[in-house]
Amino acid sequence: MSTLLVEIGTEELPADFARLALPQLEQMVSRDLQGLRLSYGMLQCTSTPRRLVVLVENLASATADLEEVRKGPPAGQAFKNGVPTQAAAGFAKRCGLKAEDLEIRETPKGPFVFATVLEHGRSAMELLTDQIPEWIGSLQGRRFMRWGEGERRFSRPIRWLVALLDEQIIPVCLDGSDPEICAANLSRGHRLHDQAVIIPSAESYVQTLAKVGVEVDRQKRGTLIRHAIDTAAAGLEACPNCPDDLFEELTDLVEAPLLLEGTFAKSYLDLPAEVLSTVMRVHQRYVPLYRLDAVNDPLALDAKSSLLPRFLCISNGLAKASDPVRRGNERVLKARLADAEFFVEADRSLASIERRKKLAHVTFAEGLGSLLDRVERMEWLTDVLVELLDLSAEISVQVRRAVHLCKHDLVSQMVGEFPELQGVMGAKYLLAEGEPREVALAVLEHYLPRGAGDALPESESGAVLALADRLELLLSIYAKGDRPSGSSDPYALRRAGNGLLQILWSKGWRLNLLALLQRATNHWSKLLPHLNVTPSALAAELGEFLRQRMLSLLEEAGTDIDLAQAVAGETVLIDRLLSDPADARLRVDLLVRMRRTGKLLAVQAVVTRAARLAEKGDLPATVLSAAEVVDPGLFEKPSELEMLKVLNALEPITKDSSSERYRHLADGLIAGSEALAAFFDGDQSVMVMSEDLAVRANRLNLLSLLRNQAGVLADFSQISG
Repeated sequence: MSTLLVEIGTEELPADFARLALPQLEQMVSRDLQGLRLSYGMLQCTSTPRRLVVLVENLASATADLEEVRKGPPAGQAFKNGVPTQAAAGFAKRCGLKAEDLEIRETPKGPFVFATVLEHGRSAMELLTDQIPEWIGSLQGRRFMRWGEGERRFSRPIRWLVALLDEQIIPVCLDGSDPEICAANLSRGHRLHDQAVIIPSAESYVQTLAKVGVEVDRQKRGTLIRHAIDTAAAGLEACPNCPDDLFEELTDLVEAPLLLEGTFAKSYLDLPAEVLSTVMRVHQRYVPLYRLDAVNDPLALDAKSSLLPRFLCISNGLAKASDPVRRGNERVLKARLADAEFFVEADRSLASIERRKKLAHVTFAEGLGSLLDRVERMEWLTDVLVELLDLSAEISVQVRRAVHLCKHDLVSQMVGEFPELQGVMGAKYLLAEGEPREVALAVLEHYLPRGAGDALPESESGAVLALADRLELLLSIYAKGDRPSGSSDPYALRRAGNGLLQILWSKGWRLNLLALLQRATNHWSKLLPHLNVTPSALAAELGEFLRQRMLSLLEEAGTDIDLAQAVAGETVLIDRLLSDPADARLRVDLLVRMRRTGKLLAVQAVVTRAARLAEKGDLPATVLSAAEVVDPGLFEKPSELEMLKVLNALEPITKDSSSERYRHLADGLIAGSEALAAFFDGDQSVMVMSEDLAVRANRLNLLSLLRNQAGVLADFSQISG
């Protein structure tokens, strides 16, 4: 058994490349080693800013001989009077044998010819010589480049290659590199020295580079960084603001992590905390430090009660250079914060209402007018939402003022520099100008949720404004003719649809989306006549889009697929689904609880059986009452009457509008399950498909009613056992 090392040495890689490349590399190496029949133990793919590394332990030195038996043509076709035919000769040739080497064996389908093929094993050295260039050439990523006169493409120029099988160099050369890169046992140390480092063997690779200041193990490097940040923050009685994306980037920016502490002038705490934090994290990759007793007011106009005038920095330098590096970082941050201070002052010199007017000069999207046009469409939607949701007069006033000003900061200097602060700066500027806190908060919250797992608007005004924002985007972009496809969704329409439904669910608002879409698409066709919108078609397409979003959200939340399909699948009436999305979530949650407690199975068994037979009838799915479709005079067995009693008891529940109706319906189905089962089985069971057509129709109507009433809860035909 051997140890394999492949190190692809490059110029400084983009911080995000390793996160894309390492999973690819691990998958390729694992797949190909198995395909080559080279057994192995642990496989590790890791990286630093200047190298991608593959380490494989306990790799077989060669593949074993493989004996394979191949089946050929029938014996009667392969041999005529004992003489091989062309069929036998061709089969033998394909197997690398002579015709006389073939043998005849009996099979269930008669005698056939068989060939025993022996494939001799190959050495790992020989196989890897061919395979390593393929691994390197197959890696995919963004912004690949060529260098020199060569044709090879990679994220950054490849400068060296180490390929070792224990102590032996694997003879690999990378065609298309300029200059040509051939494997050796020479790596490079820390970039500040960049000395050549001899790697004695694949097994000693990690330890050898550690001696020259390079921590190769990406996971260990991350652990060191996390520990250093947490320890330093605890010593300063602070909470580090190091989200996952920043942490991953720091891990991929350094080879020898060294934590430095820096400071900035207290006067900059007059800036909002979000501004300071964003400048530090986005521009400088620093870790801001929040006070342990920080007051987390999202509308605070300064950072005095939340941030410390300090930061943490992960350097790639050496300890003896830490003081100059720290001072350099402090100097750069001071310049950045001075810029931010200027942007904020410049923004506050202009009233938000004046900034709103400037939206007229910024194009939203081709064919959809300016950002001001978009805001005015949002204002129309807000009026409709206020009406349909029957909100209080106070909320109506707040949200109408908020929507009027919600996009003003898109033309501010601060948001121009930091787009991720849209809404945040707009809200703070409005509060500073004397707008009500509720209005400013709605402007802040209307961008929520920004993505999966993000917080949702807490205030009613913020939630209404967030709905208007997403509805306007969906209506306008769909009217324009653009659609999300595959992984392409430039306008984030899927995220908008998800957010719309999540807000409705979180608030429990009973919004008739179907009526809203029909009304809005008619309005859009008049607003944008040049787009030739067909209102009914646009409403139907958006409705189907939102159904798919609902199904996707339910599945992402961990709901069993069959339960999600039972409420939001293709077989479900989309009119009902969109008339009350919150209602759909209630039904899914009840089905999940029923499955968890074991109650679903009993109901499902009876309802599914009834539904299959009901397909032979012609009762519409909307009929829920037995009054005019079931004739008790045609009953022949007591089980029919008992079933009718169950259906009559369920009927008022299906028409109830209380929040508990679905639980009561489920309880009613469970309570009547014995009576329903007796209809099918036992001494009092009936033959549904009676020869008497009137009796048959009567029984089919009983079953159809059961299906319809259960369908008020879910489409049980979609639910598996």
